[in-house]
Amino acid sequence: MESHAIAKQKTASAYNAAAELFDHPANTFWSRFGNNTVERLGLTTGDKVLDVCAGTGASALPAARKVGQAGRVVAVDLAEKLLAIAEAKAAAEGLDNLEFRADDMLALGYPDGYFDAVVCVFGIFFVPDMSAAVKELWRQVRPGGRLAITTWGPDLFEPANSALWQAIRNERPELYKKFNPWDRISTPEGLSAMLHEAGLTDVDIVAEDATHALSAPEDWWVLAMGSGYRGTLDQLNGEQLRKVKHANLQHLASRSVDEIAANVIYAVADKPLADSAACADIG
Repeated sequence: MESHAIAKQKTASAYNAAAELFDHPANTFWSRFGNNTVERLGLTTGDKVLDVCAGTGASALPAARKVGQAGRVVAVDLAEKLLAIAEAKAAAEGLDNLEFRADDMLALGYPDGYFDAVVCVFGIFFVPDMSAAVKELWRQVRPGGRLAITTWGPDLFEPANSALWQAIRNERPELYKKFNPWDRISTPEGLSAMLHEAGLTDVDIVAEDATHALSAPEDWWVLAMGSGYRGTLDQLNGEQLRKVKHANLQHLASRSVDEIAANVIYAVADKPLADSAACADIG
């Protein structure tokens, strides 16, 4: 298993590089699924929320709107450039109830039960030990509070994804990945098993079949360069990158592909109030 330190460095590097295209109009799915996750949490005015792997605010900003001035949202990400975009968007909207932290979600230092809700959208799979990461997030949820984990479902970005990796394999076989980090939790059963390892048993899991529209094959390339795939694509030299792009877009154009799979799995866990009673008994 890759160390947490190496995984952190790779993730930060990839997403800082991708920041310039992360909020491109071709990449609206970040906002779409971030909003959907927040809607499932049932936040109320005054709530304190922790949003890790916050990116450019796809879930942090809607959470801030929900909790209002009496509430607080802490948005955490490893990529400083993504957070800078989120902070600018919050300022433009007049949202001053957010705090932005470029930090490791496993070392934030908040007390047990500090937050009413903790959110992680498309990020838990970047930590080599996912169940350990969930335990740390769960620790910071108050009794009666909620944890939301959103991840990718099966066949992500197909048919474009397979064509991309085949093109990469043709140029640089050593960069080819047979699986993605989210594959282990890309089914409700897999996600449930991982959460159960972390000690979460009362979890509502909903799989959503979704697609992402492409107005042209070029939209797919913008998506790839504005996502975590950037970490691999930046390892290609100029000619290799040109060939991969050409092969990938030609594949989509020849098949008149105008949408790709963007299946999602939402998990929301309620922390039992019994935890509070247990603490009172101990006191």
